[in-house]
Amino acid sequence: MNRLPFSSLRIAGFTLVELLVTLALLALLVTSASPVVQLNSKREKERELKRALWQIRDALDAYKDAVDQGLIKKVADGSGYPPNLTILVTGVQNAQDPKKKRLFFLRRIPRDPFASDIQSSNAQTWRIRAYDGAVDDMAQDVYDVSSRSAGIGLNQQPYSEW
Repeated sequence: MNRLPFSSLRIAGFTLVELLVTLALLALLVTSASPVVQLNSKREKERELKRALWQIRDALDAYKDAVDQGLIKKVADGSGYPPNLTILVTGVQNAQDPKKKRLFFLRRIPRDPFASDIQSSNAQTWRIRAYDGAVDDMAQDVYDVSSRSAGIGLNQQPYSEW
């Protein structure tokens, strides 16, 4: 039987030093990628906020146009804007339709992506501004919405001013 000498035997595998160097490089890559992931996450939330604001503001304008066209009965001293956000989803009767079909302006109220209170409804995540400038509880109608977040966007503008 022919045996090889011990010095010519090759043992396959990695040494402890090679494993430690690999783990250190991997840790370095992960820590350097973390800020990029956080930035992308914030950027995506900002896109969501812009989209939600656009949807709600578009629905508010459509409601006002419907009032101006006589499709919705206007309250005598009202501004023509909806009394709350929920009415955009639940709808209102078309005053000119003999069948009194309802007019809907939103399928659902989008949620503010920067809202911190998970218990509040989607409508409650938005700051409401009335036509006369009153805010939230003092508002008699919904002229505009903005984020309640105190955060600052990537454009250095507070989310509440978007």
